[in-house]
Amino acid sequence: MKYIRLTKEQLEELHPEFINFLATQSITKEEWDTIKKEKPKVAEEELDIFSDLVWEGVLTKVSYLENISKDQMHLFHLTDKEMKLISVKVMNPEVDLTTSVGFAWFKKNWQSDFVEYLTASKAYTDDKNVDKFLLLQQGAVITKGELYQWFEKVIVTS
Repeated sequence: MKYIRLTKEQLEELHPEFINFLATQSITKEEWDTIKKEKPKVAEEELDIFSDLVWEGVLTKVSYLENISKDQMHLFHLTDKEMKLISVKVMNPEVDLTTSVGFAWFKKNWQSDFVEYLTASKAYTDDKNVDKFLLLQQGAVITKGELYQWFEKVIVTS
């Protein structure tokens, strides 16, 4: 398995897609029920293959990730050739970026001496989807990139 198995909730949400996946292998519902009962390892393997296919599809489309903690934001733009990072560090111990109050403070004070910025870029390894997946496993979430794009404009114009 290349990634991780989808959760029960995710599999339930993707039930129609899973049925299509089984159909592409000419596995009917009755056959699937038999496989689950009589060959549980084969059923597990099918779930793993399906999970990897779903992850590949999702990761291929991901362009932006965010990882926001109490005092830092790591904003990623995942281009075809590299991963670009805008890193923000808040050095005010009273501010928690994960709260609406803390984020409101940041929006007002983003140019203060209490905030540091860093930009970087890094080439992908042999498998860019694995690189993206590792960021997700470290706590990043998929976004539309609005925060990254706003910072990019601010950094370019300043």
